[in-house]
Amino acid sequence: MNELPLTVENLTFQYHRRSEPAIQNINFSIQPGQVVLVAGSSGCGKTTLMRCINGLIPYTYQGAMSGDIRLFGKSVLGLGLADISQTVGTLLQDPERQILGSYVMNEVAFGLESLGVPREEITPRVEKALDRLGILHLRDRETFGTSGGEKQKIALAGVLVMEPRILLLDEPLASLDPASAQEALQAFRQLADEGIAVMIVEHRVEDVLSIHPDVFMYMDEGKMTYLGDTAGLMDAVDYRRIKLPARVVLERARLDPAPVFVPAVSSTPKAATALVRFEGVHFQYGEDGPEVLKDLNFEINAGDVIAVLGHNGSGKTTMVKHALGLLKPTEGRVLLEGQETRKMTVAQAAHTVGYVFQSPAQMLFAATVREELSFGPKNLGFPADMISQNVDWAVETVSLRSEMEMPPLALSFGQQKRISIAAILAMRSRILMMDEPTAGQDYWNYQAFMDAILQMPGFDAVIFITHDVDLAVIYANRILLVYRGEIVADGKPQEVLKDEKLLCSCRVLPTSLLKLNMEYLPKTGRFYRAETLAHIQSAPGGVLAAGDSG
Repeated sequence: MNELPLTVENLTFQYHRRSEPAIQNINFSIQPGQVVLVAGSSGCGKTTLMRCINGLIPYTYQGAMSGDIRLFGKSVLGLGLADISQTVGTLLQDPERQILGSYVMNEVAFGLESLGVPREEITPRVEKALDRLGILHLRDRETFGTSGGEKQKIALAGVLVMEPRILLLDEPLASLDPASAQEALQAFRQLADEGIAVMIVEHRVEDVLSIHPDVFMYMDEGKMTYLGDTAGLMDAVDYRRIKLPARVVLERARLDPAPVFVPAVSSTPKAATALVRFEGVHFQYGEDGPEVLKDLNFEINAGDVIAVLGHNGSGKTTMVKHALGLLKPTEGRVLLEGQETRKMTVAQAAHTVGYVFQSPAQMLFAATVREELSFGPKNLGFPADMISQNVDWAVETVSLRSEMEMPPLALSFGQQKRISIAAILAMRSRILMMDEPTAGQDYWNYQAFMDAILQMPGFDAVIFITHDVDLAVIYANRILLVYRGEIVADGKPQEVLKDEKLLCSCRVLPTSLLKLNMEYLPKTGRFYRAETLAHIQSAPGGVLAAGDSG
């Protein structure tokens, strides 16, 4: 009798320094060739479950564990971490923590070299893994110079090259542009069709549904509350917590009272001087590196809520870092409130611009969340009472009050991301810039903190880089579409996002919410979230009041 790839029985785990178990009484199994989608709110125990399966618990993360996990009939309790890793391949949430090599080829080959695989076998396996993910052209690049999305693909290639029999993927789509996400998902389905058991933890549920996962698991507060097919999923989960397809939300929201929204964006009068101005900006990394930015000319003005969209490696992050002065143009100039960033220190710029990095590991270092949130305001010389007020507001905004005395790096990736956002909020900068703010966030949390940020007075402009088209649909009043270092479109969401051909050429794919909004646009005149569209007919004349938020 063939043993199942993975069997989990009565699994419970509680971290040290925690008063409650992170996961409780989990029971399930995976058949060969199955794709299992695991979803749930940030901090519900999804990543903890992964750590138990791949051996990071108890070898790296300490705590009390009961129950059993069997890999092809063998209990992990009797296996070492090296033994487990030859059966289970894991992609971590944050690729920065998984990449060790200086060059892409070396990074992907690392695991095979550790196992003593002959070099003549390593090279073709590495190239096959890179080609499968569409990044063979990165083979000889330095990992440092790759984008966040490219790093995600490189880390994934390092997992696939090992040819695992069980594949655990923790937020594999978080840093990928929409087209890359679909390509990765098709690769996962192909691996499953080849007999590998694939387990995907993901907040981008609608994207994963496109490859028809065989089993859906929903977790809430450490417990498995649903295990079944995706047909039952639509009724089993709260559409306010998990982002389901827009038409499903539309139908379910019609049965509930109409949501009440307050204005999300204050109309700040345009000042005579732009907050940020790019003038003929070009940039390349190193003397011989490729040109990343090409002749950028645009302004950021008071009242702008800008979504920056574009493919992995298009230059989005590089562009935004120029506004803070973290990078200086190789040609042209960037002006921050009329002053050239070449003549400013980053500390001076930080009084005006707050920047949230894509990877929270690049920002978090303090012993507790409270210390983390206080660090920036202290450095800027804020008085003690203002620091306390700012920290309280910031932690409430990201819904992490109960974690104030916890070490930030002990929290889940999604919670770390919210802490990194709160750390910048506490500094009360006039311009807030966020790189992938919703990565690792469940639907409820990202709506909650985005609503709070945009409703709070004090920010003159908000700019966010995102691969989540729906985030741009709901919150932006302006979109910059970037392709290969150039801005190919700049305008209102309903103008830029209506050009489906242009979007697809930039690897930005229309979502069900965007398509639904385009249908309603003649009635509404602007974009809204599906919960609002569900009640659109009840508004006078079918059009919502001008100040309402989507």
